[in-house]
Amino acid sequence: MQSARPLPEYLVKRYHGWKATTYAENKGWYRRLADEGQRPRAMVISCCDSRVHVTAIFGADQGEFFIHRNIANLVPPYQPDGLQHGTSAAVEYAVTALKVSHLIVMGHSGCGGVEGCYNMCSGHAPQLEDKASFVGRWMDILRPGFDRLPEGDDDTRKQALEKEAVLVSLENLMTFPFVKAAVEAEELSLHGIWNEIGEGELETYDPLTSTFHKI
Repeated sequence: MQSARPLPEYLVKRYHGWKATTYAENKGWYRRLADEGQRPRAMVISCCDSRVHVTAIFGADQGEFFIHRNIANLVPPYQPDGLQHGTSAAVEYAVTALKVSHLIVMGHSGCGGVEGCYNMCSGHAPQLEDKASFVGRWMDILRPGFDRLPEGDDDTRKQALEKEAVLVSLENLMTFPFVKAAVEAEELSLHGIWNEIGEGELETYDPLTSTFHKI
């Protein structure tokens, strides 16, 4: 493959540092993970944003979380059309094969994908309306959330849309028959959280009050 290049040198150096320290000090744990396979208790669906670091926030070790990341932490509706669906495949594997007990959707502040959706739905991002835009078509998933936004200034509405991204995903998860069955059998619980990056705060969604509140 002519377009591929060797790994950047700074990453090579970081790898060697990790192998000589973290790996060397925990070699038995890594070998156990390799031999016994993964048994994560929870799946986390989070954004691709490089500032979102789920394992650091929860102090999780390798093997604890089954993590899927995509633009704006979205889950599409169940659509068994025979085409390729990365997020849906990850959900299916987590629920039916790994049998996770918890499925967490994590949104965050300052989400670029959500802002793109907000601008597109407001008529200010015609490039995302183009059928050839992968980002635009992915953000179509969030249009129902935009339609539910309260009145207010743009910053307030964008933050509300970040939380709608979590809620839309939770709603769409329940359209998957195997998710719905696991939830109804009390074998799986769904959770929605939102991370304020600058303040290091987490808010969790309370379905009884239909609001997010700080943890």
